[in-house]
Amino acid sequence: MYMDKVTQIISHFIGEFEAVTEQARLKKAYEEFAASRKAAELEQPLPDADVDVQAPYPLIDYQPDIPYMPKPPELHRINAPSDFVFNPPTLDLGGELSANIQDAVQNVLGGRIVNHSPSLSEIFEPPPPGSIGIVVKQTIRLDDNDYVSAGGHGLVFNPGPADQSMLGVMQEAAADLSPIDDLTLDSTDGDIGEFILTAAELLDGMIDVAGDDVTIIKADQIDGIYVNGQSVEEAPDLADYADFLKDEEETDGPLPELEVNAHFNAEGELEIDVSVELQAGGNTLVNSAVVTNSWATSTVLAVAGDSVELNAIVQINAVSDVDSLGQTLNGWVRDEQGAEGLFNIAMFKHIAPEAAQAAADAVEDFPKNWVVTKIEGDLTILNWIEQYSFVSDNDIAVLSSSGVTSKIGTGENTAVNDVSLEELGRHYDLIVVGGSLYDANLIQQLNVLLDNDLIGAVDGFETNGEASVAAGNNLLWNQAAIAEIDGGSGPLVMPSEYLAAAQGLAAGDDTALKGLLGDSAFAGLDSLRVLYISGDMLNLNYVKQTNILGDSDQVALAMNELFPHPEAEWTLTTGNNELVNFAAIVDVDATDKTYVGGGQYSDEVLIQANLIEDDRGLAAQDPDQLVNEAVAFLDDGLTDEAGDGDPLIQPMPAADHAPSEIMLG
Repeated sequence: MYMDKVTQIISHFIGEFEAVTEQARLKKAYEEFAASRKAAELEQPLPDADVDVQAPYPLIDYQPDIPYMPKPPELHRINAPSDFVFNPPTLDLGGELSANIQDAVQNVLGGRIVNHSPSLSEIFEPPPPGSIGIVVKQTIRLDDNDYVSAGGHGLVFNPGPADQSMLGVMQEAAADLSPIDDLTLDSTDGDIGEFILTAAELLDGMIDVAGDDVTIIKADQIDGIYVNGQSVEEAPDLADYADFLKDEEETDGPLPELEVNAHFNAEGELEIDVSVELQAGGNTLVNSAVVTNSWATSTVLAVAGDSVELNAIVQINAVSDVDSLGQTLNGWVRDEQGAEGLFNIAMFKHIAPEAAQAAADAVEDFPKNWVVTKIEGDLTILNWIEQYSFVSDNDIAVLSSSGVTSKIGTGENTAVNDVSLEELGRHYDLIVVGGSLYDANLIQQLNVLLDNDLIGAVDGFETNGEASVAAGNNLLWNQAAIAEIDGGSGPLVMPSEYLAAAQGLAAGDDTALKGLLGDSAFAGLDSLRVLYISGDMLNLNYVKQTNILGDSDQVALAMNELFPHPEAEWTLTTGNNELVNFAAIVDVDATDKTYVGGGQYSDEVLIQANLIEDDRGLAAQDPDQLVNEAVAFLDDGLTDEAGDGDPLIQPMPAADHAPSEIMLG
């Protein structure tokens, strides 16, 4: 097609422009391609390595209570220096030896050789055990006296304070039944032997105090289990009665489901559960002590002087649970205190280990050597434990329902004292005491509870929903055990050969021990390990446990001032307290025989008492009337004569609802 000159020039320009543009594009692409090839040459290949991924922690649901588990300690092995000195043995050579043989033996044994017959070899003398004294005192004091006003009732509840003087009277009356309550080491100037003798004398005088509420058992040896003064085959289990142990078992399981305090009615509408729950009791006081004494034990114990052995358990529960409940609560479900809430459990046990069987007629089955360890003076073993819990939880509450779920907690305090001692010392085949033996295991347990509650209603209070009140249901629990590992036969008169051995050791001559090697108690031993104590052997294990709780609550029930809710459900708990004492003493003595050269005194005493105050004169009063006397209505025009705006409050006299003294027994 014919184009004019201008059109042809434009076409050539466009074609040249397109060629230049395409060239620029190809150049750019080439440069990028060349750069990528260069980069590929410089790039190193990625290393091919196996990665071991571990996840030791499983993914589980959220747990709000995860116990802390610290990192275990690192153990480092060390080589302790030793001051062990080996004394070459003295051998029985059995007659005359030539000079050459004697020289050879002297070279081997370092020159210690005796040529008389017969003789015994003294291998080495280990260090003697030291005296031990442990004194532990644990005390808990808690005051949790609350005032609660909830529910929009427009009232003030201002009763007089709970009479706590009764606690002191109850404690004193209970302590009077324990003859060793005031006995301390200070009263005997720190003399443990005098302390044990005094305790034995005081306990011996208690036999005439026994009555309907007090059981006293005294004998040379008591065996078995006693519950509230009665012998039983099996002791009750605390886990069947104590709520705090049941709660621990529940927490070990899966997490509880979320509680929803609402429901759908028949019309499909969501309604809130209208209820009031008060927990003003539920206190838990626990004392626990376990002592295992195996500091200096033996197969045979020989005492040249006198022997005094005393085991005693004193258990006392004192409770005043006189509740005053208003007439408005007559239709409520009640959970009252019963006699089954008081437990005194004691066990005395004597364990005789089985002796090793050996052929008594085979000479090689008896020891031929002995090792003597000496203590100049007395050997004292003292374990003194005192545990106290003093808790005051006297609450005042005025409550009404506001049409919602209300939960009020003013109690549920927990006080725990716990100690465990395990003393592992040395065991000897024979312990010889040049003086006297004083051995005592004493346990004293005391629970005192004052739970005199007052629950009344203000005029106009009513409820047609479910309602319950638990003003009692308290648990007072004393449990103690004394287990002695001994020969089971009691002290025996010391034979002449043992008396001669004791006299010889006192004079510094241990060759008289040769006459004891044929005793059947030592059959099967290679050598005889002997501990000699020149003075007295004093062994005292003492445990004293006391729980004192004041839980006298005062509760006033009223209606909401603007929107009463008689359909509300009520749950009141002012009791459910648990006072628990647990103590055990395991005392390891002579596992086979005990010989005594002087006088003998052996006694075991059990005292169990449940003191219950049941003065129904207090409960006979009308709590509703007393509550109305202590409640003042808050009205705009109801002020005192001074005009300071404070509401008129008529305090309820304490004497109207709490006796000034208590008679126990």
